Amino acid sequence: MTNNLLEISDLHAEIDSIPILKGINLSINKGEVHAIMGPNGSGKSTLAKIIAGHPAYKITAGQILLEGKNILDLDPELRAHMGIFLAFQYPVEMPGVSNADFLRLAYNSKNKYLNLEELDPLTFFNKISSKLEIVGMDAKFLTRNVNEGFSGGEKKRNEILQMALLAPKLSILDETDSGLDIDALKIIAKGINTLASPDTCIILITHYQRLLDYIAPDFVHIMQDGQVKYTGNAELARELERDGYDILGSKII
Repeated sequence: MTNNLLEISDLHAEIDSIPILKGINLSINKGEVHAIMGPNGSGKSTLAKIIAGHPAYKITAGQILLEGKNILDLDPELRAHMGIFLAFQYPVEMPGVSNADFLRLAYNSKNKYLNLEELDPLTFFNKISSKLEIVGMDAKFLTRNVNEGFSGGEKKRNEILQMALLAPKLSILDETDSGLDIDALKIIAKGINTLASPDTCIILITHYQRLLDYIAPDFVHIMQDGQVKYTGNAELARELERDGYDILGSKII
């Protein structure tokens, strides 16, 4: 059995007839953590949204395989049920919807797809309570409306709580570190490290080295102008922090 979980081949995509991705190739195995870095407008967040199935983008060439299955024609909900999770850079608020109800609905929806037992509110509360420690959240957060009135750090911790509950095969974290102070960053990083496993993989999209001080990536990919221009190890992120993206001019692509 292959250890490959995600395979992206010659992926081209556009929005409003404007090309954004111009031939992405990326292979990720189970147990790996991949960081994707690059300047603004390089296509990082677009790639994340396309993997998750955002309908605004038109795929003009290439394919995305999840465990060998081409997922490009699948709806976002089905991709999520299959194990793809996207943590947003700017998590949205959901007035009138409690965290507990939202999380239980998401969990039961996935269980229904997998032909597993759906949980009643009390049983679910016991389950989610065990996950709260991973992100240092109090049970009172469950009674609050989703992200409503949350600080930036609380919103990001709420995203990792969802990740902990849904146990995805592929977690894509889009600038999860943005807007966090150092204490919140450490909590988020600890939660992500706790959830990493040999059977799953994680994509970290970030501008900054500081997140990678706490989560050691196996590979660092540099995107520019809709392509992966260079791939290296964790040292590459430190080079970027020190010298900026000018170093790409000295790299052999």
